[in-house]
Amino acid sequence: MKILMLTWEYPPRIVGGIARVVHDLSKRLIKDGHEVTVVTYKDGDTPYYENDKGVEVYRVDNYMIHPNNFIDWILQLNFNLTAKATEIMNKKGKFDVIHAHDWLVANAAKTLKNSFNIPIVSTIHATESGRNSGIHDETQRYINDTEWLLTYESTEVIVNSNYMKSHVQGLFGLPFDKINVVPNGINLNNFTGIDRDYDFRRQYAMDNEKIILYLGRLVYEKGVQHLISAMPKILANYHDAKLIIAGKGGMLDELKAQSENMGLANKVYFTGYLNSKQVQKMYKCADVAVFPSTYEPFGIVALEAMLAGVPTVVSDVGGLNEIVEHRVDGMKSYAGNPNSIADSVLSLLFDAGLSASVAKKARAKVKEQFNWNKIAQDTHYIYEKAICKTMAERQAEQIEQEKAKKANKAKNTEKEITNLLTFRKKHAYA
Repeated sequence: MKILMLTWEYPPRIVGGIARVVHDLSKRLIKDGHEVTVVTYKDGDTPYYENDKGVEVYRVDNYMIHPNNFIDWILQLNFNLTAKATEIMNKKGKFDVIHAHDWLVANAAKTLKNSFNIPIVSTIHATESGRNSGIHDETQRYINDTEWLLTYESTEVIVNSNYMKSHVQGLFGLPFDKINVVPNGINLNNFTGIDRDYDFRRQYAMDNEKIILYLGRLVYEKGVQHLISAMPKILANYHDAKLIIAGKGGMLDELKAQSENMGLANKVYFTGYLNSKQVQKMYKCADVAVFPSTYEPFGIVALEAMLAGVPTVVSDVGGLNEIVEHRVDGMKSYAGNPNSIADSVLSLLFDAGLSASVAKKARAKVKEQFNWNKIAQDTHYIYEKAICKTMAERQAEQIEQEKAKKANKAKNTEKEITNLLTFRKKHAYA
């Protein structure tokens, strides 16, 4: 199968979780014998073309006209994605299916679908309504409407959790059988050969301190503010603990100010951006990982922590709620509740047996349920469904067109006979 992936991020450009999903899914599809072409945005010094171990990656600039705002920037990017994909097809032939990742590539996907008669399969990784607890301004409304447009134009829609299936169906009014749940996966070799590096660890905490790790974007819906608010209770009961917050985002200054105002400056450390090697080392150094999101469609960072063997605490929302079974392969806390977060963290810090047990079971669960072999097979099946549906729709259209032609021909024949009879009758009287 010839597959076109449209995405605004692909490694080394990583904005959120989409880049890793597209990368890992594409690599697995290649191993299964498919041809995968990725068309994406060119960031920095990345090459315009790259053969990424079988995955053909084409990157486009977004220049010439300086956009007024982010929406204009995205529209301009879609023009360039469309032009590049068209150029590729003119040289190498048509793709069998377009896999569009989120609203950011909706217009390019729609244009290519209508121009070349190719079905769209879209993955909705998150929604604007979910991120902002509703739609509150015109920019959010535009993004929300574009998300709807993408799902409307798609033959099949993929979401990564049952929570997202209900959310997307209710939000956009999609037919239930059009939405497919396929969880995100993780590269099971991510931590192969990676051990705890004590010299690395000492850059962030003392040997006697237990590291409580948050890793991810610093934005409101990730709930980092609630984790910081949980620290006084954690430290009151377990003094030798330190919170490490790894990542960047718009709330960085606000979260730093919160830590200082609460008197936690020496117990909360902000690492800033970490590269992939540093991320691997950081997971291996952690004693507990916490992901306290208030909105989370899936939560791939939780899978990373579980695979790394770190006892993990998640909030009871969205995809996180489906990944972890409380006190079996992780701990849950009530979303937005610092007291509940503290209780779950303390349970792991004080109970070494529970901590070891959940870490072991979590690792086994990730290997069994969230490996890319199964996910790629499920995705390929959805591609086949989309192609078959499109072919059936085309055949139905052709049948209707043939029926219309026959009906029109019969109507014309009847009209000719009527005219002939009228002519004969008129001349018979004459």
